[in-house]
Formats: sequence, C-alpha cells, structure tokens
Amino acid sequence: MSINVYAVATPFVIVLALGEFAYCVIRRNGYYAFQDSIASMGTAVLNQCVNVAVALLVLPLFIQLGQFAPWQLGASSPLELVALFLGVDFLFYWFHRFGHRTNIGWAAHSPHHSTEELNYAVALRASVTQRLFSFLFYWPLVLVGFPPEAVLAMVAFHLVLQFIPHTRVIPKMPRWIESWLNTPSHHRVHHARNDLYIDKNYAGFLIIWDKLFGTFEEEKEACSYGLTSPPNTWDPTVINFQAWGKLVSDAVATKSHWDRLRIWVMPTGWRPADLPPRPSLGWQKDGVELKFQSTELPGVRGYLVFQLLAAMPFMLLVSHHASPLSGWQKLVLSLLFWAMATAWSGMLESRRWSLPLELGRVLAMGAAVTWWLVQASAPQSWTALCAAWMGVSLVWLVVVRGAGQGATPVPQGSR
Repeated sequence: MSINVYAVATPFVIVLALGEFAYCVIRRNGYYAFQDSIASMGTAVLNQCVNVAVALLVLPLFIQLGQFAPWQLGASSPLELVALFLGVDFLFYWFHRFGHRTNIGWAAHSPHHSTEELNYAVALRASVTQRLFSFLFYWPLVLVGFPPEAVLAMVAFHLVLQFIPHTRVIPKMPRWIESWLNTPSHHRVHHARNDLYIDKNYAGFLIIWDKLFGTFEEEKEACSYGLTSPPNTWDPTVINFQAWGKLVSDAVATKSHWDRLRIWVMPTGWRPADLPPRPSLGWQKDGVELKFQSTELPGVRGYLVFQLLAAMPFMLLVSHHASPLSGWQKLVLSLLFWAMATAWSGMLESRRWSLPLELGRVLAMGAAVTWWLVQASAPQSWTALCAAWMGVSLVWLVVVRGAGQGATPVPQGSR
C-alpha cells in the first residue's frame, strides 16, 4: 500500500485516547489502571509494526487472486466505496465469530480480550498473530473485482472505526441508533466475561449482523471484562502465545492422530478425549471480581510514561509510508519494540532481568536509529532528539535501579 491508513489515523486515535483518559482522571471513575494501560500500549506498538508487515505480505497474494476476478470494480465512486465497506463489515463479522468459536481462531484473537479493563488503551491491545487471519478472510472482495489495495485500505479504515466503541464513558444511546450501530454498549457486552454475554455481539460497525445470525445480546447487567482464565501477567509473549502453547501441548500429548489434526478447528475449549478438561484459573472469589495486580519496581511509573511517549515517533519509523528506514531496519526495530514491551512487563512485575533488558534495548535502539537516520540524511534535529532520548533514558534507568536496590523484595503478582 502506498499509504498506511494506520499511521495516518494515529493522531486521531491518540487524541481520542488522551481525551478519554483526561475525562476519566477528572471524574475519578477508575476506568484506567496504570499497569494494564502500559501493557496495552506496549502491545499496541508491536501490533502497529505487525500490521505493516502482514499487509505487505498479503498484498501480492491479493493481486494474484484479483487476476481471476470475472470483472474489475472501482473504489472511487460513493456507491463503490459503500459496497466495499459493507463487504468488509460483513466478512469481519464472520472472521470475528471464527475468532471466538474455534480453537485456532481463539488462540489468535484472545490476547485482545486478555485485559480486565475496557477503555481506549484496551482497544489498541491486539494480537500479533490475529492480523494474518483477518486479512485472509477478505479475499472474496478481491475475487469479485475490488482492487486489492482498496480492500486492504478499507480493512484498515474499518479497524480504525472499531476503536470508537471500546469505552465505558459513552452510555447507551437512543434506541434508533442502538438498533443498527455497534455502539459502545453493544461492544461492552462483547468484551464481558459474564455468562450472559460470552460469545455475543461480534459486529464491527453494523450490529444488524448479530441480530440476523442470532448472536446479539443487549447490555443488561454490569459487565466484568477479561478472560475467564486470565493470563495473570503483563508479559506480551505470554499474552500473545499462551493459547497457542496450550493447543500445541494438547496436540503433542494426545495419542489420537485424528484429534491431533482436528483440534485446531474444533470449538473453543475442546480437548482430545484422552486429555482431562483444562481447569479454569477463575476471576472471582465468593462472587466478587478479582483483577490481576503486580508489585512494580519503585519509581518506575514516570520512566514508563516517558518511554511510552517516546515510543510513538519510533513506531512511525516502522509504520509510516514516508519512513526513511529500509525493510530490514524496520524488522530490527520491531524486534527491539518486542524487547521494550517485555522489559516494561518485567518492570511492572519486579522481575530482576527487566532492567538489564531495558538497558540493552535503549542502547541498541538509540545507537541503531541514530546511525540509520544519519545514513538516510534525515534532518539533524531527528538524530539529535534520538541521541537526547537515549541519554535521558540511561540516566533515568540508573535512578530507577538505585531506587529498586533499596526496596524490600515483594511478590510479583497476585489476584
């Protein structure tokens, strides 16, 4: 794609998220939890990098498939754009339903539901493996004649629109709106783990698909958000791959070759007959909701907020269509982002390895990006800012390390 819709929409997303955050702070409604938000935003940076890589991989496949289309449609007139949008919205419903109703789909999708909050930071916590499944669900639009680049751009635009319903701030809307639009009320139901709400409201933009196919549920009782078996960690690797690990371990453990093959497409939670049901970790005690919390390193919050703000321009070096970096440089930077999110999770859980990892990440990212910008003849202000960020980060890490050495060891996480 010549233009990355995700990168173009980033300012809109940031403004909306900051607006909701400011409102929640003023109202003191508790809709944002610091640890959960940092984990979500760290994952969001990773996901932005994956979006670009997957789109670049899928586009050649869509171009080849488009050669078999019986006719060629445009994507410029209002009618064509509406038809393409409705096609994306309809296929998204089935992709989303697949993501909840099959083992392999849930393995890819569940990281988005792993948070126990619902806000605009949560909207950005997406799975790094889900995007490939998502794009591969839209091939019928190419086969009927829509331009491949237009399909991928519309998928991106559709995903940006889905950011809006991820909020508790907006109450139920008038019934004439609730009847056809996927409102925040409908999407709160989707993210809830109440028995009444599980596997409901898969819609992206139009809630009519759920009403047509029997998966609609109205918001009635208070929602509890997250997984029925929570990951109990902020680690992005665990969050993104624990469900995959369970499937692989079951496939290896079973003695049935048939079960080893079909486990991937069986209903969510299904296990081979020779394996016992997997116990639920639980998310409540005596009917009271319990949310995962961890004891973070002393004095780490200011540092993490600073790093989160600094990560945004670095992220654009990977995701923006005008980035001066080459493909392999973007890949290396994406791997450093993974190290970043992992180090942040370790700092939130007082892991001993987190500070050395973060130190190595800062040194590697700062030195590499500074050198790449010099090679690309980027504005000197860019290289100066990058060098200044690295210097401030290193000094701050020394301060955090000093504060942590004087602290009493504590449990890393609890529910």
